[in-house]
Amino acid sequence: MTKKELFEIALHWFDQQGWKAFPFQKQTWEAFMKGKNGLLNAPTGSGKTYALWVPVVLNYIKNNPDYKTKHKKGLKAIWITPLRALSQEIKQAAERFADDLGTQMTVGIRTGDTDQKERAKQKRNMPDLLITTPESLQLLLASKGYDKTFKNCEAIIIDEWHELLGTKRGVQIELALSRLKSINSSIRIWGISATIGNLEQAQQVLLGPESKSFVNSTLIKANLNKKIKVESIIPKEMETFPWRGHLGIHLLDEVIPIIKKSKTTLLFTNTRSQCEIWFQKILAQYPEFAGEIAMHHGSINKETRLWVEQAIRNESLTAVVCTSSLDLGVDFAPVETIIQIGGPKGVARFLQRAGRSGHQPGKTSVIYFLPTHAIELVEASALQEAVKENTVEDRIPYLNSFDVLIQYLTTLAVSDGFHPEEIFPEIKSTFCYQALTDDQWNWILGFITVGSQSLQNYDEYKKVEILDDGLFKINNRGTAMRHRLQIGTIVSDAVLTVKYLKGGYIGSIEEWFISKLKPGDVFTFAGRNLELVRIKEMKVLVRKSTKKTSKVPSWMGGRLTLTSQMSALLRQELYKASANQASSNELKALSHIFKEQQKESIIPAEEQFLIETFKTREGYHAIFYPFEGRFVHEALGSLIAYRISLLSPISFSIAFNDYGFELLSDQEIDMQAVLDNNLFTMQDLHQDLQKSLNATEMARRKFRDIAVISGMVFTGYPNKLLKSKHLQSSSQLLFNVFRDFEADNLLYQQAFIETFEHQLEEGRLAEALLRIEGQTIIWKSCSKPTPFSFPIITDRLREKLSSEKLEDRIKKMITLLTKK
Repeated sequence: MTKKELFEIALHWFDQQGWKAFPFQKQTWEAFMKGKNGLLNAPTGSGKTYALWVPVVLNYIKNNPDYKTKHKKGLKAIWITPLRALSQEIKQAAERFADDLGTQMTVGIRTGDTDQKERAKQKRNMPDLLITTPESLQLLLASKGYDKTFKNCEAIIIDEWHELLGTKRGVQIELALSRLKSINSSIRIWGISATIGNLEQAQQVLLGPESKSFVNSTLIKANLNKKIKVESIIPKEMETFPWRGHLGIHLLDEVIPIIKKSKTTLLFTNTRSQCEIWFQKILAQYPEFAGEIAMHHGSINKETRLWVEQAIRNESLTAVVCTSSLDLGVDFAPVETIIQIGGPKGVARFLQRAGRSGHQPGKTSVIYFLPTHAIELVEASALQEAVKENTVEDRIPYLNSFDVLIQYLTTLAVSDGFHPEEIFPEIKSTFCYQALTDDQWNWILGFITVGSQSLQNYDEYKKVEILDDGLFKINNRGTAMRHRLQIGTIVSDAVLTVKYLKGGYIGSIEEWFISKLKPGDVFTFAGRNLELVRIKEMKVLVRKSTKKTSKVPSWMGGRLTLTSQMSALLRQELYKASANQASSNELKALSHIFKEQQKESIIPAEEQFLIETFKTREGYHAIFYPFEGRFVHEALGSLIAYRISLLSPISFSIAFNDYGFELLSDQEIDMQAVLDNNLFTMQDLHQDLQKSLNATEMARRKFRDIAVISGMVFTGYPNKLLKSKHLQSSSQLLFNVFRDFEADNLLYQQAFIETFEHQLEEGRLAEALLRIEGQTIIWKSCSKPTPFSFPIITDRLREKLSSEKLEDRIKKMITLLTKK
């Protein structure tokens, strides 16, 4: 069958659906059929799934002209998705096309949710098309005879590649691809990515660093002008001294009419605790929504999440309060409106969420921005610009993740074993390990066979045996089983299951939150008030409570930071306000706050860096405004505090938010000395950071994840997971051993590299310091706190006071400030 005839089959099917194929879809079919690898850049809801399912099926038809009568069994294509929630959706799309063409092709799903019976069935007889996750793909590589499973696989498609890039799950994919390419050299590799800043690099990470010179790789961009309409919910009244959390819920009455006029609305919150609060408040104030509103976040049980997703598709829900658990790919055609509660902190995240509405080609996506405090309206104005300019963040790939490599080699040793001389060139062909040296490689081989230098006396670290023919293999069944249980790179705090006393699973919650509660305490979870009865093994046993007051769980992942692109856009908006060029409605709405700010201080212009000092009954405050995001400010605050303490012995408490940081002390800082001694210099940055932040302590925490991923610490068997404090103490013990006796241990060194590069964003911090060095520092000695400083001060109080006390305290502060 000719290519033209094959395309006719697909186009005819599109006609039957009442669709028209986009140029980018046809381009992708064309490239795929020519045997090319590539990356498809297409926005959410543009038909990217059919851009790659169609050629997979057409290729099968081309190779099997009798496809309607004779079915050739065996795995032909793998579709990798980062989210289990997407697999059902993708399966339906693939089946729809394959069934309508009468191909007899089967589609299967293999994720953490797939039951044992289905897995066993797949082992005997693989489906033609397999939808899986990065972790489940690694588990397939851990099964005996995996090369037979993959030998006829013609394509592997990685969906949402922008989500995997810059994570260790992305590194897992790179390693798996290096193996699959060796098993079948003609396998086609395709990624699907939404827009990111470094698309060309994203393609290189996916296809390997050599791919840029390959003739058989291509980057296809879907030039669909997706219309996005951004509207801010601007409060009618705003206090001159804004603080976080105050505005959000107060705007509830503004949100309800938006929900009522749309078929379905998704309300995105940045954290699970915020999600729980909004769900409760809407039901408390508008009980008529009972049965029409639901909640969706990653800790709610699977059945409830699937029910919510299906209910959105069936149009039986008016609104869903959710977190990033609904960010990706799931196709909800009925969703008309998105409400983003609080700054999303990143352009890509905002655009991804906007794309959840109008999730069909050609439709406009409508997203409302609801500020949780007034200054977040500057973020809204910046996002409007980002949408206009199409500015999106880069995703920074990992390099030399030794922990993931050790896990991968152990996986190969568990299945059929490996010969190092065969595997080393494969690993070197990946982006992550392109610079791996012979010495590092030999260290890693030594590590998996005899343990590292300081662990050689302990048998538990001697996992892999070297057989007579030089094959590296694990023959111990216990070792193999423990390894299979621990495959993956997502290391979270120990998670406990929440259950009713009389049975009934509600969801899962992080141990660090529950460990703060005592029996009888009431907390809100999955939209219900629950009383803690007791904790038994890894189960939190609860009963329903009628108490009105409760604690809302917070999750460790809850604090997002501004991305560098978002920070730059935010500063541009403030520069406009400084020059009285505020053109957006959001900036105009803040004019009274800007006016108040300028009475006492300034709004910094592009060439200025602002420092404010003032005294309150709490002590002497110094506030610095880099507008670089909370992670950079945490590091920068510690750095400046450390450098000031070298000038004169003085101790500080440090507070920070996305806009700036505060140093609070009981004695006055000699600010002139700070300016004279150029404390924002790049000189000795790395050493000063290490000293100021107790980088060893941060690396120690980071090392826990590395120890788990590399298999040095075992997390436990299902239902008998180790508590996080046990994991922490085991990994700390190892960390201390390496620190004292083996400082050149690659995993120990990796903990420090990751702390600086990924957690503290040292590169971004250096850029911020370079910018500040080129600016004029304006120091304003103020008589009272300014509107810009107020959110930082109140954030610090939040850590100490309950929300009722905090609200009273802030009201008094505002009364005092406005009297002055």
